[in-house]
Amino acid sequence: MKRDAMPGARQKLVVVGNGMAGIRALEELLKIAPELYEVTVFGAEPHPNYNRILLSPVLAGEQTVDEIILNPLSWYAENGITLHTGKKVVRVDRVKRLVVAEDGTEAAYDRLLLATGSNPFILPVPGKDLKGVISYRDIADTEAMIEAAKSYKKAVVIGGGLLGLEAANGLMLRGMDVTVVHIMPWLMERQLDDHAGKLLQKSLEARGIRFEIGAQTSELIPDKDGRVMAVKFKDGREIPADLVVMAAGIRPNTALAESMGLHCNRGIVVSDTLQTITDPRIYAVGECAAHRGIAYGLVAPLFEQGKVCATHLAEFGIGRYSGSTTSTKLKVTGIDLFSAGNFTGGDGTEEIVLNDPWGGVYKKLVIKDDKLVGACLYGDTVDGSWYFKLMREGRKVADIRDKLMFGESNIGDTGHEGNTRAAAMADSDEVCGCNGVNKGTICKAIKDKGLFTLDEVRKHTKASASCGSCTGLVEQLLMFTAGGDYSKPPTKKAMCGCTDASHAEVRQAIRDQHLLTIDAVQRGMGWRTPNGCASCRPALNYYLLSTWPKEAVDDPQSRYINERSHANIQKDGTYSVIPRMWGGETTPDELRRIADAADKYKVRTVKVTGGQRIDLLGVKKEDLPGIWKDIGMASGHAYAKALRTVKTCVGSEWCRFGTQDSTQMGKDLERALWRMYAPHKVKLAVSGCPRNCAEAGIKDVGVIGVDSGWEIYVAGNGGIKTEVAQFLCKLKTPDEVLEYSGAFLQLYREEGWYLERTVHYVSRVGLDYVKKKILDDAALRKSLWERLQYSLDGEPDPWFEFDRAKVDLRQFNPVGATA
Repeated sequence: MKRDAMPGARQKLVVVGNGMAGIRALEELLKIAPELYEVTVFGAEPHPNYNRILLSPVLAGEQTVDEIILNPLSWYAENGITLHTGKKVVRVDRVKRLVVAEDGTEAAYDRLLLATGSNPFILPVPGKDLKGVISYRDIADTEAMIEAAKSYKKAVVIGGGLLGLEAANGLMLRGMDVTVVHIMPWLMERQLDDHAGKLLQKSLEARGIRFEIGAQTSELIPDKDGRVMAVKFKDGREIPADLVVMAAGIRPNTALAESMGLHCNRGIVVSDTLQTITDPRIYAVGECAAHRGIAYGLVAPLFEQGKVCATHLAEFGIGRYSGSTTSTKLKVTGIDLFSAGNFTGGDGTEEIVLNDPWGGVYKKLVIKDDKLVGACLYGDTVDGSWYFKLMREGRKVADIRDKLMFGESNIGDTGHEGNTRAAAMADSDEVCGCNGVNKGTICKAIKDKGLFTLDEVRKHTKASASCGSCTGLVEQLLMFTAGGDYSKPPTKKAMCGCTDASHAEVRQAIRDQHLLTIDAVQRGMGWRTPNGCASCRPALNYYLLSTWPKEAVDDPQSRYINERSHANIQKDGTYSVIPRMWGGETTPDELRRIADAADKYKVRTVKVTGGQRIDLLGVKKEDLPGIWKDIGMASGHAYAKALRTVKTCVGSEWCRFGTQDSTQMGKDLERALWRMYAPHKVKLAVSGCPRNCAEAGIKDVGVIGVDSGWEIYVAGNGGIKTEVAQFLCKLKTPDEVLEYSGAFLQLYREEGWYLERTVHYVSRVGLDYVKKKILDDAALRKSLWERLQYSLDGEPDPWFEFDRAKVDLRQFNPVGATA
């Protein structure tokens, strides 16, 4: 009997590809047939589904990887989906209906959805495999570029399309000298005409990006270590390059489909129901699919495919995908661009052109047979969606031709201008092309659900959640539908999708109601999702422990992996161990123990960190308890959202410039605070004189010795965006340094939101507020310091007090071993 013929049994759906297209199809399926399938998803990347369009802001330092996650791990769990991340599918047996991953993981299917996406096109030139030559397609590529920008200076981006220009902009913002090599006569030739392309080049050159237009790469030249050092052109010229980014286009990823015997031609060939023409049990969507000879690379068509595919997977038998009329509305490094249809013109067409070089605006409309058939807009794209609507409707334009160039606001008696444009739109007018969301859907959600912020609209409707080009229009809809000023920061932001309560409201409820468990908070505050999610549970656990020390019970399973394992997990699954050296000072005996442990456990790398510690990298998880015991030094808390290190200079004990004993002060601070959990990691530094060798000016708390005592600085940050610490006060004695520093950190512990660094906490509440609490109110300051000491007193060391610290030693058993 065939598997899917079993009466009453749920069918098995396997999705190969964890990207935007495949997961959107799955989202649509769950809306209409949530109980039909047992779903398994394979993703080659070690991440949940994320917004690939927003990799550019991550590269530019404007967003983090966490902020572009579309479906967190909790979403898969909530929907009963089995997710295999980091597992590339290498074989599919169509006879046995079995999917096999590279590591041997198998999954049977009744229906199979292929969403394998595309691969970057790598120029077939000598040197393409050198170190320092990468593509730009995923998070790993983005992180590789971020790392390269820290050590290297010269970058060459091959490809002047959207992706290449975004890569160039991000690398430039990270301090690299960037040259874009583009073989075509102008930039973004598929989206812009020659005039708009050259305007774009001029604007980007003004920002510091160099261009080699019309240049053809012939070779990448290595240095003596096998890393790229130059790009050579066909005409013999060379330009230096420490990093080469290939962004010369994409190709549908059909390797798996071809190995299965599916018909492929510029993609996996599919019908109007998105079924492969070779095997009707197998569907394909996204950049890997070829429909009527076209493989789409824009997100809107992929989402349209997903919706149609879902109706057929749900066995409704309705809906046909007939192809997509595409438009491109983009924001390239802050410059608005729009194109749609036949914007290049040609025989039988007429062109209406507006060119304002001084204002940075260029518009070209192409008309044929009294219909708008193409548009190219640069600098002013506000009417792009209206032009696109005219194209799709095939409306005659003779009666509006004289006003067509000046936009929708000048047509008829609509009378809308500026921010009233949204009010004049019909409910059926599309706002978000990527997700196919019209005005009526957005306004209904705003009214029915009481939405007031852009993030809320994105969560409930997905409008502006993809490329973001319709963000301004969505904000206009918010303004006239919900009222108020949408541009103001929201007065309240929910902790996560499990609740409407903000971090502040949760903390207040825990205090007011004396709540002591995660379950009590969730029940008392009406959590929507039973048990919560990976975002809210760690936050709740911290809020409970910091509010009610010695009463609230720690839940280790609501902590991140580093905090459960008390070591720092690395990308290969091993761990790093960093024994604590108080104030950065150590002894020969400690060094011998570290060296012996490194030998005994075959530690692959021993490295001195920027925090004046020794890092042992490559430790197997099962070796962690042994290495802790052999080293015999504390460090269990240093991998958590907690105090990491106190960095010091040698100070007055040794340095001829030192004015205070910074090493002793650092050791005192670290011994006083080392057990301190916090909303986020905390780093301190103590410098013995204003020369500031310990870099105290970019720490959460920085202490600088001066002739008359100590200066305290707070809320510094040495991350991607360096923030200089702000002066708090000047003190005379070491005891005062301990009290004032501890009081500030306790204030942060009690009022900071989970995962909020001190710099962001102080930015939110204001330095004057902090000074009022710490400097002006002596009784409160002493109380804060005492509360911190009370919280930390008796806190167990998870490296040596396993039972008291609730360390689950079973996690260190080798794979396959019993407890």
